Amino acid sequence: MENKKHWQSFGELTNSEAFQQSAKDEFKDELPFEAEDNSSFLQAATPRRDFLKYLGFSTAAAAVAASCEVPVKKAIPFANKPQDVTPGVAQWYATTYVQDGDTVSVLAKVRDGRPIKIEGNSLCPINQGGTSARVQASVLDLYDTARIRKPLLRGSNNAFNDATFEAIDKAIATDLANIAGKEIIILTSTINSPSTTAVIEKFKAKFPSVRHVTYDAISCSGMLLANEQSGRGRTLPSYRFDKARTIVSLAADFLGTWLSPIEFNKQYAKGRKINEKNPAMSKHFQFEPVLSQTGSNADERYLCMPSQIGAVAAALLGAINNSAVPSFGSDKTAVQLTEGIKKAAAELKKGNGLVVSGSNDVNVQVIVNAINAAIGANGNTVDWTNTVNYRKGIDSDMAQLIADMNGGTKIGAVMLCGANPAYTWHDNAGFSAALKKVPVTISFNPKL
Repeated sequence: MENKKHWQSFGELTNSEAFQQSAKDEFKDELPFEAEDNSSFLQAATPRRDFLKYLGFSTAAAAVAASCEVPVKKAIPFANKPQDVTPGVAQWYATTYVQDGDTVSVLAKVRDGRPIKIEGNSLCPINQGGTSARVQASVLDLYDTARIRKPLLRGSNNAFNDATFEAIDKAIATDLANIAGKEIIILTSTINSPSTTAVIEKFKAKFPSVRHVTYDAISCSGMLLANEQSGRGRTLPSYRFDKARTIVSLAADFLGTWLSPIEFNKQYAKGRKINEKNPAMSKHFQFEPVLSQTGSNADERYLCMPSQIGAVAAALLGAINNSAVPSFGSDKTAVQLTEGIKKAAAELKKGNGLVVSGSNDVNVQVIVNAINAAIGANGNTVDWTNTVNYRKGIDSDMAQLIADMNGGTKIGAVMLCGANPAYTWHDNAGFSAALKKVPVTISFNPKL
């Protein structure tokens, strides 16, 4: 067997002077126990009656031996205690989690002025007290040391320097005056706030050359454009998984990440519970290339390649219209996929079905719309009267913006709020290079 040596630190590996000194000072003093014959502690016999004494002293002895100093913590009482604050007693405040188009009604647990926990608001009729992993983790953003704490202004040395809000406002006003005639771009993620939308409209009224571009890191551009082609407008419908007897998902992780998973979890659970009033349980088919949270809950799950999602959707539409399902191959997985499409189509024909797809391909989403129309889902499990607005970004608008920035003459300023294409756009390096060609860039994001 090969002998391997392991080191606990680089200092031990290099045997540095600092490591030698720390090893020398690891145990400065003898532990404060001595045997009756004045021999050292390690050679002393330990009677049973002294065992508890040694055990109780172990923590303090380790601190003394390692020369550890316990930091002093001072508790300073309120000079003028706020009426609604009791030290150590937590309070709950209703608030809203808003990020990248997601909007969740939540309750924040606050102790001594510090938010420490997020829970869902059970009074919200949409989320019904549910949260997601992103919502739970959002409290950590409040303690992120990388957040910008004051305005920053790029200086002549191309470095950001601290500045006052007055200096920032003056600099922005001067720069916007100098780019007269060029477009001013407001680049944001999906905005659901009416007040924020009103502010943007007021800004447009003052500067007629303003163009608002919406970009979503998790794009639903394919669905929006497909719904527009289907005559439903550039919007998203409300899906009712609680009304569905048969659910077919084409790589849509609606219980994990797709659109509104908190809302869909609550709806999905209702259809999966059996009781005297509801003896029948919904049937769930999942077609996907990799295992997802939704796929792990499906009754029947079938593997397919990402490039086959469109073919699966087309085959499913054909099977519903009584056409033969084409073969996807002769191997076991392909044969199971073909049989799965036949089973899903047979169940969808029974009524109260719902088909969803996570594809961002317009053509695939058009086929999905055709399937839902063929099985009578519109007006039942697909509600077009209550449309949602948590995804508005169109990918082609973002691509056109980058092309305009690369032109060097059309765009005079870019204002970024919420969106971070330099990190999330598929060609982030290309976006960053194009942004450098814009004379004025203004960021309202909390981080550089």
